[in-house]
Amino acid sequence: MTEQIHAALELDDIQRGVLSLRPTPYAATYILFRIDDRAHGRELMRRASEVVTAATDSMSPLGETWVSIALTCQGLRALGVPQESLDTFAWEFRQGMAPRANALGDTGESGPENWEPPLGTPDVHVVLVALAPDSAQLEAAVDRARPAFRRLSGVVPIWRQDCYTLPTETEPFGYRDGISHPAVEGSGIAGSNPLEAPLKAGEFVLGYRDELGGVQTPQPDILGRNGTYVAFRKLHQRVAAFRQHLKDNSTGPEDEELLAAKIMGRWRSGAPLALSPLRDDPVLGADPRRNNRFLYERDDPAGFTTPPGCHIRRANPRDAAVAGAPRLHRMIRRATVYGPPLPEGVLEDDGADRGLMFTFIGAHLGRQFEFVQSEWMNDGVFFGAGDARDPIVGAGDGTGEFTIPRRPVRRRLHPLPRFVVTRGGEYCFMPGLSALRWLGDLED
Repeated sequence: MTEQIHAALELDDIQRGVLSLRPTPYAATYILFRIDDRAHGRELMRRASEVVTAATDSMSPLGETWVSIALTCQGLRALGVPQESLDTFAWEFRQGMAPRANALGDTGESGPENWEPPLGTPDVHVVLVALAPDSAQLEAAVDRARPAFRRLSGVVPIWRQDCYTLPTETEPFGYRDGISHPAVEGSGIAGSNPLEAPLKAGEFVLGYRDELGGVQTPQPDILGRNGTYVAFRKLHQRVAAFRQHLKDNSTGPEDEELLAAKIMGRWRSGAPLALSPLRDDPVLGADPRRNNRFLYERDDPAGFTTPPGCHIRRANPRDAAVAGAPRLHRMIRRATVYGPPLPEGVLEDDGADRGLMFTFIGAHLGRQFEFVQSEWMNDGVFFGAGDARDPIVGAGDGTGEFTIPRRPVRRRLHPLPRFVVTRGGEYCFMPGLSALRWLGDLED
């Protein structure tokens, strides 16, 4: 493959789910399959190549409904991909998410032994994600596709999680979500922060140059090129406990909202502390042209406005002075709500399972997803805070703390409960459309 061929993104061969922003509102579903018959699995890949929408398509054959397909390493093996080819994939992908649990902080109640079956088991081979403007259109699309699955007796659906996003774009803790996304060279999709230079395509799509000048492509080239790695996560959120913690550590409703903003780095409306440090600004929070247009180093290096340990500054330190190069650890992040919302004001857990289905997309599982989880979410050394963990998603044990820089005396939350519990996850490879056809045409 020549340098020239790799230079321009082949958008007509990249799944739309890799680069495209999701509409608002929408409904989604995640369906997992086990491949019991190799021939049937290959036929599923052939059919998928005709249904999956490319990044160049503004609309799928089903209108605003579109579908993405990804496979675990076990899934590729079930299709008969040769071992010498599998050996060229990222070693984290070959291991799978469950064996990487200790590195990711998935221990104790978040450990794989407590995950929702069949997540984290060798039975998960294919992940299908479908999106539609609402649940009725989504279900209609799944109904249309169901006969195709049923006629393939060797492809067995083993799990499903229905999700949705609200017109307010809020997640279960009450914050507007999905605000920040990077610009990718050659995608034609603008990033949400015009102050940030676009990242090289190879950070997110295999077969192109990345920020370090390298090109990662599993072999054969037709299989690896235009694909990417995806980390799927089901995360349960303890909404009542989070609300109670805010109430217990604040002096009143206004202080409670300020504390919530300091923990996240944004007010619940989406307005960033960096641009609205003293009070919420819902108009700013709802404005995609302004709500992510900020940096840290020039105006707030010590974190007196946006705490260095808050969630969004950990997830993306931007230009802040930290150990390492933040541009090497950026990911495309998608999150979709599952479960019923906890009614406003309720401070007692109702026992319902609610949270987020996460999709993290990147070409480098190790230095993107795993690095961010282990070094930025579950440690604080990179900005000089010792072993302090992320106050929202950190793998805490109930003894942690969160520090808010403040003059003359800093504010400190201690102990810090665990608000998010991992219910399962998978490392997957999302092939290009040509790769799906290649998988469908494999022969023994």
